[in-house]
Amino acid sequence: MASVTFTCRSGRRPVFIALLSAFMLFTGACSDQGTNKGAQEKKAGTPVTKPSERPVLNMAIFPRRNVVTTKKAFRPLADYLSEKLDMDVKMIVPLNFKRFWQGVSDGSYDLVHYNQYHYIVSHKKFGYEVLFANEEMGRNTISGSLIVHKNAGMDSVADLKGKRIVFGGGKKAMGSYIAPLAVLKEHGLSPDADFEVAFAKNPVIAVVKMSEGKYDAAGAGDVVLELKATRQRTKIDDLTILAKSEAFAQLPWAVKSDMPQERANKIQQIMTHLKNSEQGKTILQSARVTGFNPVTDADYDKVREIVRYAIGEQY
Repeated sequence: MASVTFTCRSGRRPVFIALLSAFMLFTGACSDQGTNKGAQEKKAGTPVTKPSERPVLNMAIFPRRNVVTTKKAFRPLADYLSEKLDMDVKMIVPLNFKRFWQGVSDGSYDLVHYNQYHYIVSHKKFGYEVLFANEEMGRNTISGSLIVHKNAGMDSVADLKGKRIVFGGGKKAMGSYIAPLAVLKEHGLSPDADFEVAFAKNPVIAVVKMSEGKYDAAGAGDVVLELKATRQRTKIDDLTILAKSEAFAQLPWAVKSDMPQERANKIQQIMTHLKNSEQGKTILQSARVTGFNPVTDADYDKVREIVRYAIGEQY
């Protein structure tokens, strides 16, 4: 701005300064009134809740697959739940089972997805309540199975005595270890004493290793031969299921005991109705399931029965 010099012939410079000060006070007051008015209008408007201010729901997924694959598969579901619940759904995918189970035991998870054995243990010890379960390939149940080569010369479970069996996962894998173990026990075979036990990272790898001749049989859920990953890595027509366990409920989703019943009911409704919309079907496809179905704790009594028989644990 250009500099302006005023000359007061009367020599009354203080008069000019007083006038200038008054003008500045007037314009400042007008500006303040405008600012205050805007602030009042903003305050009077409908407040917008920031995402960071919403309540958080911790949703944990057990390490069935690797972390990157799991997060990608369940991200659309987490986002959908966030929208429908008006909560920040934080998806937690631990790197390993030890970290996952620590979160279960200390109550860090509000909603948790795990296997059937995990559920019955967490229900008894920590009070988790199942709400719904996976539907995979259109099926609500799964069985443990023992898989062999068709030309291996094994026609019954008894033929596995003295053989090498690889199981998918570890000793807490319901479909790939505990249920197949029950089948072996029914035929009088005990681990280590009657057959050699080995473990692979997951059921698919167990079947692949068996198909390569490294083991005589594989323990896995009976759906494993239908999986694309298995078909891509084996000559599927050369393999067969030697025996199956009794069927039991699919992989569960449970909430911790202190979740408000109204919220639990809403989560169950949202999840079990996904198959009724195109958006929901896309979310299900990403999660590699065909649906979620409501279940109760009683639906896992068959799991309790198999666990008690196979490994002697009472839940």
